[in-house]
Amino acid sequence: MKLFTYVFLFACTSCWAQSTADRVVGALSDRALAEQVAMLKTDDRIAMYSAIVNAKPSDPAHYQVLLASAYVQKSRETTDFSYLDNAVSVLNGVLSSDSSNYEALRLLTETQLERHLFSTAVESSRRLIQISPADPWNWGTLGDAYVEMGDYDKAAEAYQKMVSLRPDLASYNRAAHFRFLYGDVPGAIAIMKKATEAGSSSAENVAWCMVDLGSIYFKSGQLPLAQQSFTDALRTFKNYHPAYAGLGRVLAQTGDVAGAIANYRRAQEITPLPDYAAALYDLYKKTGQNDLAAKQMDLLDVIDKMSVASGEKANRNLALAFADHDVKLDRALQLAQGELEFRRDVYSYDALAWALYKNHRITEAREYMEKALALKTPEPGFRLHSEIIMKAAAEQSQERSTQ
Repeated sequence: MKLFTYVFLFACTSCWAQSTADRVVGALSDRALAEQVAMLKTDDRIAMYSAIVNAKPSDPAHYQVLLASAYVQKSRETTDFSYLDNAVSVLNGVLSSDSSNYEALRLLTETQLERHLFSTAVESSRRLIQISPADPWNWGTLGDAYVEMGDYDKAAEAYQKMVSLRPDLASYNRAAHFRFLYGDVPGAIAIMKKATEAGSSSAENVAWCMVDLGSIYFKSGQLPLAQQSFTDALRTFKNYHPAYAGLGRVLAQTGDVAGAIANYRRAQEITPLPDYAAALYDLYKKTGQNDLAAKQMDLLDVIDKMSVASGEKANRNLALAFADHDVKLDRALQLAQGELEFRRDVYSYDALAWALYKNHRITEAREYMEKALALKTPEPGFRLHSEIIMKAAAEQSQERSTQ
């Protein structure tokens, strides 16, 4: 595997009168105003671009793509995928009128990644690279898709090209993540700092990198720096749920259980992810608040029932939550196995190994755990799972040899 020379991831008012929208359409050609628009809250950008599109400007496709982009950003901020559906609907409308609209095709590739259509994203990225090989965006989406598919050599080539074309927040973020995957913690930290320093017109994108940096600090035992990075993320982007969850992890590790609960609850109020419910369950059990713990387990069950109703067959976070707590182990295995149908990265292998172990399929668990450890990624969860699985495998082997 080739590591890079640069060393590199893994982006108004609520109502507008038509006359106001017309003025904005004309004024957006002014670069200074365009930069001000980029600093608007995402909800305000959605409202503004919707008003402009409804006002039927001379170049509707341009503003439709901007509207779709705002929807994608809102989906990132909230993990509410209905916004992603809105974005895809708008983009499909643009492409139905002009199938070669480059900006629409470019953004559609990002939605494919968000929807975990990684093979499709590879094909889309490669087509766009043929059209515009000097556009770093296309190399970034290509690398992202390859990472999720577990093809790390091809991902490295794509990311190297992206960094070479444009060293900025997006390329540095990917570079840092890739370094971490291969066990280079100091390199990952140094490059992630470059990502945050590079900045972005999107505060959420900067906060995302700060959370990533905090996670690397946390996983490498640098808790004060992790806490500072998560705090910086909240200052950069208000009410950012991954930052609250990050603070929850740090405070739980340092023994401030009350502080950890408060931060996880805040994260959960914003976005009820299975990770947050699982963490709160453990914290409530630790403090003897069994009724509140039970409610968190009930929430996990509700999340799963919603997943079943929607036909979801893959969710490694939910799989880990179930496996960690020895509940619905058959469902945990199903969700982890479902991931491998389209996603073969080290994190998916770890989730499957853990679910297999919990279902007493030790030999298979060891096989997939070895795949998870292939890059020597310094994930504390990987180490814990590996120790338990390898010990169980050794005991099983010893039992067979004495029979």
